[in-house]
Amino acid sequence: MSQAPGAQPSPPSVYHERQRLELCAVHALNNVLQQQLFSQEAADEICKRLAPDSRLNPHRSLLGTGNYDVNVIMAALQGLGLAAVWWDRRRPLSQLALPQVLGLILNLPSPVSLGLLSLPLRRRHWVALRQVDGVYYNLDSKLRAPEALGDEDGVRAFLAAALAQGLCEVLLVVTKEVEEKGCWLQTD
Repeated sequence: MSQAPGAQPSPPSVYHERQRLELCAVHALNNVLQQQLFSQEAADEICKRLAPDSRLNPHRSLLGTGNYDVNVIMAALQGLGLAAVWWDRRRPLSQLALPQVLGLILNLPSPVSLGLLSLPLRRRHWVALRQVDGVYYNLDSKLRAPEALGDEDGVRAFLAAALAQGLCEVLLVVTKEVEEKGCWLQTD
């Protein structure tokens, strides 16, 4: 079985791409979908569709190394018949109907470093969370291997910690039907 460049086979049943260039949005999409469906070229095509008349595309890095914005992620998911729903951080996480959610994509602040030197700058980084065989995993492309978070309580604890740090955004990856019915939200 062949794997994408940068993919980690451990644990064997969990697909995990490792960070390359500024392609964390591409890696987060593939990791949440558990297969290589997107590439840098596919993301660049989405950028062109989103801003066809732009000389400098506002949806990616000026250097052409990635750093795609949320519009690219949302368009990529829509192209597969899926949707990205923003999680309102003011809601309690107990209202999140995790069984209705295919996966989660988080946008987190990330430190910038040059080798061993940490710079006082922060960039944004896309991270995927996904349940595989009953276990939720942190599929951050900066990790060497997937990190098991455990059951629903484990993923809620991870989300609570990420949201408590501030500047964290959470996208729920759901089917169109779940989006339309709003059943990703428990209101009882």
